[in-house]
Amino acid sequence: MKWHGRRRPAGALLALAAASCLLAGGCGAGSDGNSKASDASYDRGGDGSVPLPAPDRGSGGRYDGGRDEDEQDSREVAPDPDHLSTFALDVDTASYDYARRTLAEGRLPDPSAVRPEEFVNSFRQDYERPGGDGFTVTVDGARTGEEDWSLVRVGLATRAAEPDGERPPAALTFVVDISGSMAEPGRLDLAQDSLATMTDRLRDDDSVAIVTFSDEAETVLPMTRLDGDRDEVHDAIDSLEPTDSTNLGAGVETGYETAVEGLREGATNRVVLVSDALANTGDTDADAILERIAESRREHGITLFGVGVGSDYGDALMERLADKGDGHTVYVSDEEDAREVFCEQLPRNIELTARDAKAQVAFDPETVAEFRLVGYDNRRVADEDFRDDRVDGGEVGPGHTVTALYAVRTLPHSRLRSSGGTPIGAEGHLATATVRWLDPDSRTPHEETGDLETDGLVDSVWSARHGLTVTATAAYFADALRAYGHRHSALPGAPGLGELSERAGDLADRTEDEDVRELAKAIRAANRLDRPLPID
Repeated sequence: MKWHGRRRPAGALLALAAASCLLAGGCGAGSDGNSKASDASYDRGGDGSVPLPAPDRGSGGRYDGGRDEDEQDSREVAPDPDHLSTFALDVDTASYDYARRTLAEGRLPDPSAVRPEEFVNSFRQDYERPGGDGFTVTVDGARTGEEDWSLVRVGLATRAAEPDGERPPAALTFVVDISGSMAEPGRLDLAQDSLATMTDRLRDDDSVAIVTFSDEAETVLPMTRLDGDRDEVHDAIDSLEPTDSTNLGAGVETGYETAVEGLREGATNRVVLVSDALANTGDTDADAILERIAESRREHGITLFGVGVGSDYGDALMERLADKGDGHTVYVSDEEDAREVFCEQLPRNIELTARDAKAQVAFDPETVAEFRLVGYDNRRVADEDFRDDRVDGGEVGPGHTVTALYAVRTLPHSRLRSSGGTPIGAEGHLATATVRWLDPDSRTPHEETGDLETDGLVDSVWSARHGLTVTATAAYFADALRAYGHRHSALPGAPGLGELSERAGDLADRTEDEDVRELAKAIRAANRLDRPLPID
């Protein structure tokens, strides 16, 4: 495994990538709109040993961005000779937390609500962090029990969060759902308690506004500086009561209008949507809702942070709103979750260190036969749009890590291991990962790279460093929950839920990590609920 901490000027990389296309005889696609340039367009450096990171490609592309009815699923193998994978960064975790709640209530989650990248990104990682804004890139991997198949992990990390007193001031507009469904215990009451606690913990130079919505939206509290006015904020929070239906579109639109009216220069301006996202009045489509506030998002850079609540939860709508609203989403099921989100995560990670961040992984065709990205189904970006900064990426703040996992089949090799005569895969360079992002203030693009050689693959995912093993365990779990009847898995070397539960339990004991212990508990619950389908 190699980590590259050197920032590469984006312009130099563009020139280098363009040169590689010329050397390869061009980057044009074939006649098929989804085809890619030939393998030769993935060129090597002058010494023939180091691949160029994330080379520019011609027209076409394996993915076309957002997922619609025909969106590709991460189970599909990348078609030959495509050796590029491009996606927008995502730090959402709501899917995993909602799945845990569903399992605790004795139900298997809907497979469509299981997003593997959110399972994988729900666990702390020990990636090395940069000294300033930007990212480090870590690439590692391990072999599975399936011949020639490995799991390769791409890890991105931002700098640690500054102490609370050193971050920029915040201007937060809370858009709170007060529809009838929010009367259920653990919804509006939980939100009120959390907002009240967070209000006491925010700084005097922070500002808060409150918008509510049911069948209509109302600004309960305009942007108010907390210094000397905390009682007014608390009174507004205490006054919230559940009423009628859920016009989420009106709530988001009014929330952005209120945020723009109270916009503070030099502060982090953010809309925080707290809802069960069960929209049933007005606009209920994420794209239609976001179109109404598009100008506010683009011109003022106001990001959307979604907080999901409730046993019945409109996961798909909230996730799409957060993704397209340049933010991310979490799910809270109890007071402990709410305290972590409102009192720790949100105040600590108010600022942004990167806008429109995308990652591109270039697999070496001399060593890689095929690969597939685990999850990120609606975060895919066309390969040729990687360096098009008009194309939306992900927003990331300090203290974050982002993990992507790939199933990779290496090319066979005729040489045998001297110890046991077991065939091994091709040797050499395996992959180069590049992350590109814009400075949140100047919008200047930057890039960072890291790479992996085949000899950097550990012999087994179960004997790898615990961070990689936790990643694999979370991915195997998500994959099992998404597989119909849990009979088939897209991931190589996947154990059954029973074995996976035992391995997760052993891992929790070794690491003494409470988050891993919760993962093992969720897998045990799924294993108890899992029943084979009757065979006709």
